[in-house]
Amino acid sequence: MGDLQLTSVSSLSLIEPSEWNAIANPPGLPYDPFLSWEFLEALESTGTATPATGWTPLHMCIRNAENKLIAAMPLYAKSHSRGEFVFDHSWADAYERAGGMYYPKLLSAVPFTPVTGRRFFIDPSEPDQEGLRNALIAGAIQIAQDNNLSSLHINFLPEADYEQLGELGLLQRTDQQFHFINEGYHSFDEFLACLSSAKRKNLRKERKRAQEGLTFKWLTGDQITEDDWDIFFDFYMDTGSRKWGSPYLYRETFSLLNERMGDKILLIFACEDDQPIAGALNFIGSETLYGRYWGRIDDRPFLHFEVCYYQAIDFAIEHGLKCVEAGAQGGHKLARGYGPVTTYSSHWIEHEGLRHAIDDYLAREREAVTQEQAYLETRQPFRKSEE
Repeated sequence: MGDLQLTSVSSLSLIEPSEWNAIANPPGLPYDPFLSWEFLEALESTGTATPATGWTPLHMCIRNAENKLIAAMPLYAKSHSRGEFVFDHSWADAYERAGGMYYPKLLSAVPFTPVTGRRFFIDPSEPDQEGLRNALIAGAIQIAQDNNLSSLHINFLPEADYEQLGELGLLQRTDQQFHFINEGYHSFDEFLACLSSAKRKNLRKERKRAQEGLTFKWLTGDQITEDDWDIFFDFYMDTGSRKWGSPYLYRETFSLLNERMGDKILLIFACEDDQPIAGALNFIGSETLYGRYWGRIDDRPFLHFEVCYYQAIDFAIEHGLKCVEAGAQGGHKLARGYGPVTTYSSHWIEHEGLRHAIDDYLAREREAVTQEQAYLETRQPFRKSEE
């Protein structure tokens, strides 16, 4: 690969949107809104993913002899572990109590978003796909070593990439989320018909209770106004301050995202007398609806389930989407038709002693995740064949 140039860039603004998007979301692969230049650069230019917030962009790029971008990898040097959803705080604590410096570290992920997706962007026309992927990994590790970073973490990988990185010696970690899978349903009632009678009855009761006195709006693209974003931002700030103390995104982030990719955004509002009292922000992929943030000013029974889960299912069925991803964790989603799905991450640790300790821990953690997954499969809400 002698004719190729490997570099890292400190800002996506230094890369043309068209050349980034051509390999991040190439034709023939499912469109992922979180990999787009429009999304990732908006986090940088509005100040949410910057050195000042502990996210220093170091995106890896590979160009050929004609200076064409043929491969890339989103990378950030991190001074903390917030906004990642693959939790390594205990690793950092153990290493620093032993006299090491865990931070800064290097991360490949979508900031503030626990969503599985491609982390190696490679031009599909390039013949040596494996060689380019390995060059990206080697380049990322070299960046970590050159900048005295303790480790490299590649979070929420597709399973195939996870397996290949394991063969290259990276440490392997698993966890789980809960996703709704659209089995070709034509309506919410058709989905309900696949549940056990008890679960079906419970969901109907929850929806009826949650919807009392309310109407629901689906807004996308130019239907979303700045007033709508003002309202939603108040919801977002309320939830963020209650859950994690300091919300990650700024008000201008939402406006810029809507300006750039409003047709990929779904804002769901629950309204009383036409005034929103709760809302959820979703992003629309070619196959998946991604639920991201929610908030409310009126705490009503089951309203969270209605706005974030059931309305999302309605939208996915109506628009022929295959899946709804409603964020990290949440075993309560199981009873509401969201099944357990394994998530994957891969890790390179510079310090040999820390690496061996984490490797031992991860082997036990993976076994626990596998056992939990098997148990949850038996607790699925769908009716048995004999019912």
